[in-house]
Amino acid sequence: MTTENVIKMQNITKKFGDFVANDHINLEVRRGEIHALLGENGAGKSTLMNMLSGLLQPTEGEIFVNGKPVHLDSPSKANKLGIGMVHQHFMLVDAFTVTENIILGNEITKGGVLDLKKASEEIKVLSERYGLAVDPDAKVADITVGAQQRVEILKTLYRGADIIIFDEPTAVLTPSEISELLEIMRNLIKEGKSIILITHKLDEIRAVADRVTVIRRGQSIDTVSIEGTSSKELAEMMVGRSVSFQTEKVAANPKEVVLDIQDLVVHENRGVPAVKGLNLQVRAGEIVGIAGIDGNGQSELIQAITGLRKAKSGSITIKGTDVTHFKPRKITELGVSHVPEDRHRDGMVLEMTVAENLVLQTYYKEPFSKNGILNYGKINEYSRNIMQEFDVRGASEVVSGGSLSGGNQQKAVIAREIDRNPDLLVISQPTRGLDVGAIEYIRKRLIAERDKGKALIVVSFELDEILDISDRIAVMHDGKIQGILNPEDTNKHELGILMAGGQLEKEEGNV
Repeated sequence: MTTENVIKMQNITKKFGDFVANDHINLEVRRGEIHALLGENGAGKSTLMNMLSGLLQPTEGEIFVNGKPVHLDSPSKANKLGIGMVHQHFMLVDAFTVTENIILGNEITKGGVLDLKKASEEIKVLSERYGLAVDPDAKVADITVGAQQRVEILKTLYRGADIIIFDEPTAVLTPSEISELLEIMRNLIKEGKSIILITHKLDEIRAVADRVTVIRRGQSIDTVSIEGTSSKELAEMMVGRSVSFQTEKVAANPKEVVLDIQDLVVHENRGVPAVKGLNLQVRAGEIVGIAGIDGNGQSELIQAITGLRKAKSGSITIKGTDVTHFKPRKITELGVSHVPEDRHRDGMVLEMTVAENLVLQTYYKEPFSKNGILNYGKINEYSRNIMQEFDVRGASEVVSGGSLSGGNQQKAVIAREIDRNPDLLVISQPTRGLDVGAIEYIRKRLIAERDKGKALIVVSFELDEILDISDRIAVMHDGKIQGILNPEDTNKHELGILMAGGQLEKEEGNV
């Protein structure tokens, strides 16, 4: 790594009406470094990078690429200057093949005809060179999320990018895919590329980044070297206060059974069993964490509990009522809230306003509607209060849900579901895409709900999170409960053994 700057952003300001997203931010990125951009949800990180990639133009300030002032008024102009961006929410066409997605806008033709064979060969060479394993002929709809991300990276490399921006690249990846991605980044640096990494995850920054620029509420706070800076110091710079990485809680006081699952069998989309005779109980006043490698039936289990997927056999009882074949609304009316793993597909309608999204489960009730007519005054007033309570940051409650940052979308979904005061809270990946301050707040809220006597079932790939908030940990493997453990008496290693299908001598069994 040299001290030569490939990117210099000087006094960058971006306004959306009266809302100031970036306020005189300065950023310098050196050749051959991984430079992390750290900040809370809605701090302005993605907005800043959207200007560097040509999607937005600054209201004020200057951008220099390789020492020369530039006017980036389109993504194609940024591409020509060697800047590529891997977006948090992939910009791929599901119906197209990997090759078709990568060459889109840069098509190879032979005599005026698309030469897919040559393009496919070039992509294969490129993928092998950078260790980005993909099948050039596979349809994007048929490949994993991790493979889709590799396609996005190949898109930028295919266009000749030397400076690659990764926007929250690990938000939807499994732990093994995250490890692969970090290794890919290291390989890219060895090839002479420069990387800007937007992330909330301090352990990832410490694993791969050389320097980090911290942004807080639209302003650049400082740029520091990773070496010699602790995670605690970075967290405090990011949120402006001391942050606890462990949630304080008193011992649980479980009471009556709220959720009772017996011999449950659920099929996945291809008709293959994903949940295989599973038994589990969750009581009022406890948090049961579900740990497991992605794809072991967790998604299908949660979908069956919330009515989004039909059970093949077995039973699901909530508060004494058999809901096995109930529709989703009937289940929510019974006092069940659900935070889905995919906030875009199942949690929000991105084209609707934030306020409309916050009443998606209650819009048909008073005071939000009467005689079938919506009362937007009440809806907007309620939403302003909820956004303030849960620190959902956006220009206002009437902007579209899609205009919020990913982390603020997540906070909005969690706020909506907790505020319904449910008896059973079903949550998948509660803190996915959240910064450390928001993670701290959400975990405290979940424990507060437990202390009010609510029953919670939480699925998370973050083992630290499972160990931190759970009162009991149910480990899933191959569609079954491999074991149930007390978080005080176990660790990541033991959880990993069960997640891989192994057994522990002190295992308590399938309860």
